[in-house]
Amino acid sequence: MSSTSSFCSNFFIPTTFTRNTPPSQIFLPFSSYIIQHNTYKRDFPLPKVASVPYQPINFDYLEQEFNGHGVTFEEVGGSCVAKMELKNGSIATMLLPSGLITSYKAPMWHGGKVELLHTAVSEGEFGDAIIQGGVSLNFNFHTDDNDDVSWSPTNWVLHNINGNAEESIQVELINKGQDGKIGLKYIVTLEKDCLGSELEISNANSLPLQMKGSILSHLTVSTPEATYAIGLERSNYYSRPPFESEFILSPPDSSEDEGFGKIWKSSVKQLIPSWGTNNQNNEAEGSQRDSEDVNGEEMENYKQLKDRISLVYTDAPRSFTLIDRGRRNSVLVGRNGFDETYLFSPGSGIESYSKYAYICVGQAAVLQPIILSPEDVWKGGQYLHNPNL
Repeated sequence: MSSTSSFCSNFFIPTTFTRNTPPSQIFLPFSSYIIQHNTYKRDFPLPKVASVPYQPINFDYLEQEFNGHGVTFEEVGGSCVAKMELKNGSIATMLLPSGLITSYKAPMWHGGKVELLHTAVSEGEFGDAIIQGGVSLNFNFHTDDNDDVSWSPTNWVLHNINGNAEESIQVELINKGQDGKIGLKYIVTLEKDCLGSELEISNANSLPLQMKGSILSHLTVSTPEATYAIGLERSNYYSRPPFESEFILSPPDSSEDEGFGKIWKSSVKQLIPSWGTNNQNNEAEGSQRDSEDVNGEEMENYKQLKDRISLVYTDAPRSFTLIDRGRRNSVLVGRNGFDETYLFSPGSGIESYSKYAYICVGQAAVLQPIILSPEDVWKGGQYLHNPNL
């Protein structure tokens, strides 16, 4: 069991569709996709999230090697679905080799289970599936000798599984980096009332190693207007554009100035009136300058997330709570090792219980990177605690 774990999908696919089916009609629970995938496997393959070729996954080996720990494996479109399940009803699902956690079903006080993560699938340019949302790692690394060359981990290898279905299950993934001098461990721990995502990094380079990025979690809600963040009062924040990641789920036109980007800038000007005058002449000076100009202090302890926001908190508490009045449940979000917390809301101008009914939270190193000295080791993580038992 992890020593730091005390903090501790909705996607839609029509029954029948073609390559011309609008992406807006594609939204189905991930478990249903697994059950039905053989029906349309050829027309809708899972994405190959790896940036370089990787060895095919040996499912027979996985079943034999890790049998008895409460984890089962299934092949879906060439990728591997690892399902972690505890006897109390807690279930988490992860995709390999990407490491994307697509589902976390938590038992509730009323005896049923509720999906806490929000994951969506849409059709890509070439008819492939693009899976976004859930819990993902979004980091890049580089050494001080070459600021122009960076590396981002994409292919994760299953290294070990500990625990059992009675108490807790811990899955350990590893990645050695491009030259073998950056050691990464990604440890996912499922407990009776918590899902932990922990990252351990070791630097075997002779020079310092810089890491920037975040652990991003998309939490499903009835609507952002019915959702509140509790515990962020008096925390300083910096307004930032929505994070860039292959897994982040953004409303339509998020990459176009006339779309979500324009709406986001307009929303920021309303929330922080000084943003417009300070920032209009400084956009070309980079994101660091933007973060210095666009800042404020959180004045609400019970913050309604109806506005479209993208904020990085620099001194937030180690944990805060998200309450969804529509679904009558809450999630406590905790962190360890990271100094920054990210909070994104698509705003209330969306349909309830829809593809974009979610809140994105992240534990981040964006404004200030994490620096590892030679032979140094760093650990950090995020914990989604279910207080509804």
